[in-house]
Order: sequence, then structure tokens, then C-alpha cells
Amino acid sequence: MQTICFETEVYSFHIDFIGHVNNTVYVQWMEIGRTKLLEAIGMPTHEIFHQGFVPVLVQTNITYKSPLYLGDRVQIEMWLSELRNASAIMQFRFANTQGTLAAEGWQKGLFADRETMRPRRLGTEERALFLPYIHSTDASQPKNALA
Repeated sequence: MQTICFETEVYSFHIDFIGHVNNTVYVQWMEIGRTKLLEAIGMPTHEIFHQGFVPVLVQTNITYKSPLYLGDRVQIEMWLSELRNASAIMQFRFANTQGTLAAEGWQKGLFADRETMRPRRLGTEERALFLPYIHSTDASQPKNALA
């Protein structure tokens, strides 16, 4: 089982008027994670459109646990918990460098035909590219640390 892991710094433009990372920034970090996943499986976004389909985001859910502040570094971990014929569920964890969970969330993405924008099933070879990133959802796994 593989995960997409990356780290980034919290900059001043990430901060809201209360002094912590704005909730919309987590959605941007999720976008980076999805892009890194597509790159890791050999489908970078600038090439995926030539394959006749596009990934479409249809749902986002984030639960905020602990704030992140200016100057913090955030560790982001991403994997798939579900892969269906034409959709996937992506899981995310956000933690500070001490391992304190700042937020966790998930997104549902749909594979759509580029011309019709209707759902498109993944082919056997395409599906196989995603398989190493699927982790079963296991309630016994710790939720407060990055693997």
C-alpha cells in the first residue's frame, strides 16, 4: 500500500483573520495531493485529457481537529479508500511536524468522458495504476499520526 506524502510551509496568505490556516487552504492542499497522485501513476494532468477522460471532483468533506499557524510546516498524506468503475474516494490527513492531527478529510472524484462529461469506466490497465494506492478503511489505524 502506497501513499502520497508531501510537506509544505504555512505562509501568510494561508492565514485568515483569526490567525490560523483558512479552511479553503485545505481544499487547495487536497488539489495538490490529487495532482501528485495522477503524476505518480503516470497520468499527469497535462496529459490525462489526451486519454479521453477528465477527473471531476464531486464531493469534499473536511473535519478540522487542531489549527495550523503561520510558520508551521504541514505534512499531508493522501491515499484511496475506494476505487469503483468510474469513481474514487480519496482520503487525506494533515498534521504538523510534531504529528498532531490538524484535519482529515475525503473527496469523491468521478472519471468523466471529456466530450460528453458523462461518467466513464476505467479500463483494466488504467484501474491497475491506482491499485497500489488503495488502503482499506480500518478503524483500528491511528488517526493522529502520519504513516
